[in-house]
Amino acid sequence: MSPTLHPGQVVVETARLRLHAMSDADDDDAALMLALLNDAAFIRHIADRGVRTLDQARAYLRTGALRSYSENGFGMYAVRRKDTGALIGNCGLVLREGLEGPDLGYALLPSHAGQGFAREAANAVIADAARRLGLVRLHAIVNPDNVASIGLLQKLGFAFDRMIVLPPIEHPVDLFHLSLSKEAA
Repeated sequence: MSPTLHPGQVVVETARLRLHAMSDADDDDAALMLALLNDAAFIRHIADRGVRTLDQARAYLRTGALRSYSENGFGMYAVRRKDTGALIGNCGLVLREGLEGPDLGYALLPSHAGQGFAREAANAVIADAARRLGLVRLHAIVNPDNVASIGLLQKLGFAFDRMIVLPPIEHPVDLFHLSLSKEAA
């Protein structure tokens, strides 16, 4: 089992980004999640989680990322630009009911999309999954109409597996997989 992550702990860094474990006590982390969860693209391509206040965002962090950190040693991480210090999105791993292992997730605030940040963050999470966590396979799910996300998964080396319906999602999604190797680390 992987060691527990602590709030604020830097998990991985890249040339432009720093990914850290989020905290429900950090107003910036809660504000980031509130903004992401209410972004029109997030609602359209992922889901409307019904989170509308900072307190609800804190509760969402507690039941999601924070629980995953303590139970699994991974979760969704806040993504921060090194040059500006701005929180721009999240990226990390999630254990979903119906999948045999962790799945890669990511979301960026609209003003930071299209600049290669999602790919950079995802590559860092993939490398961490192989190196620190010792994982050999990752999954990713995506709505079939999310062309940008499918393109990113393919650039990351993920291959389409099949259509799948996962609880509580009520419609089929594309399931992708990536085999990890020592070279990924």
